Amino acid sequence: MAAIEKYDDVQVATEVEDRARKHDVDTKESSQRSDDEVLNTAPGAKLIEGYISYMPIVQFGFALLADWEAVGLSLQLNLLNGGTSTLVYGSLLAGVGTCLIALSIAEMASMDPVVGAQYRWSARFAPGGVTAQRFWGLFQGWVTLFAWMTGATTNLAYMSQGLLSIAVLWDPGYEPKAWHNALVMCAFVVPPVVGNLWFRRLVEPMEWFGGVCHALFWLVSIIVLGAMGTRGSHASVWASPPRSRAGWDARPGVAFGVGLVPISFPGTGFDGVIHMTKETRDAPRTIPGAIMVGVVLNSIMAFVYLVVVSYYLGDVDELLADSPMGLAIMGVYLKATGNKAAATIVVLFHVVIMYISLYNIYASVARLGWAFSQNKGLPFSDFFVKISSRYNQPLRSMGLLVVVDVALAMISIGSTTAFNAILALPLVSMYISYGIPILFILLRRLRGLPLGKQGPFRLPRGVAIATNAVALVYILYIISFAGLPTMMPVTKDNMNYAGPMMLAIIFIALADWCISGRKRFRLPEVHFDS
Repeated sequence: MAAIEKYDDVQVATEVEDRARKHDVDTKESSQRSDDEVLNTAPGAKLIEGYISYMPIVQFGFALLADWEAVGLSLQLNLLNGGTSTLVYGSLLAGVGTCLIALSIAEMASMDPVVGAQYRWSARFAPGGVTAQRFWGLFQGWVTLFAWMTGATTNLAYMSQGLLSIAVLWDPGYEPKAWHNALVMCAFVVPPVVGNLWFRRLVEPMEWFGGVCHALFWLVSIIVLGAMGTRGSHASVWASPPRSRAGWDARPGVAFGVGLVPISFPGTGFDGVIHMTKETRDAPRTIPGAIMVGVVLNSIMAFVYLVVVSYYLGDVDELLADSPMGLAIMGVYLKATGNKAAATIVVLFHVVIMYISLYNIYASVARLGWAFSQNKGLPFSDFFVKISSRYNQPLRSMGLLVVVDVALAMISIGSTTAFNAILALPLVSMYISYGIPILFILLRRLRGLPLGKQGPFRLPRGVAIATNAVALVYILYIISFAGLPTMMPVTKDNMNYAGPMMLAIIFIALADWCISGRKRFRLPEVHFDS
């Protein structure tokens, strides 16, 4: 009996101990869940990491640029200034220049792959002490974030123009109003937001779909023109001097440069891949590869596409006059096929890939704003830095992008001139965002100063110096034409306000530094151990 009682006591004690242990585990799990919920909503919260593998992020970078689609939808701008000379030789120059910039950025991405790359690199490599590094970090963050937000608006404008031109093609009596364009742009904002919030699991298949269609539609568009169009002479493509239908006739060099701007712009934005770093596996190797694959392939595709299009332009004045809404590429496809349905389908190729690119842009910019807020770069950073525990996405940062895009779309209702300036701004601001860190790392190299730990993608010192230097020359060349008027003589209606608006952004960044930024902004960690 004593033995039984002793056994019962031991059994009871064991059960009590098991219940206590289970209670401790449940409490710990509950506490962990609470901690996770807090982590996902607190400043500095982490996104879901490492769920994007190598090929999907390569497809992300490949489709992100949507180079040939964008230059096609802006073809009329090149025909006004530069003509076939800019289309052929300009696209070749833009491709080489963009590749040199991308090489410089890819090397920095390999040594320091991080969301919000440029502002962190500018702080890391800036000459001077801590104050100078903090200043350039904050300044660069403003420029980069602004460049990406206005760049998203440009994608919306491209797609809106494409759809409205299709509407005019099928209903010649329809006259699109400014507010029609604004509403279409606002409608295009909805799908990428919905996709990023509710369909994150479709990211990888969508990137595959976008990359395949990006290449397939390019091939089909070229085949349509080659098989159905009337080809022009070789001399009209390769031996045509720069021409201007916008008042720059006496200065063919300027006409070439002004026409080069809309060709150069679609090649920017490759740094969007870097802002997906946290969600990408083996980022130091994967991100540089995604950048270079995307830039090189898009540059080649844009060059080949514009060469083929140049052969099938025909009489340019007649083309511009007959194109719905002045969308020259619609006129090219319509002339080649002689069929409205066929021309509509091929133009939709451009719009579909631009939409997938917009999906990628929204994902990238939301993370850029979140990262900048982590370093207290934005006013009210504590608000924008929080990540939604429901969607595991920087929802508030994405909301800021939506508000900015809708506001810019509304500007088009009241002032077409101001809106056109906004469309020119992304190129200037994006090139400035590339140029600052490239300049700083070049200066460190020339002075023999340490760069810190190198990544797996590393250029030899001599090659790196030459690449950085030529990339800077190309950036300055493009920026010098980006602020010039596209039409002469200059009036209040056709003046290019991109330069003054860029100066306004610089002034805002400087004012923020003077008022509160110098106290608020937290310098990203900088290490020069090697």
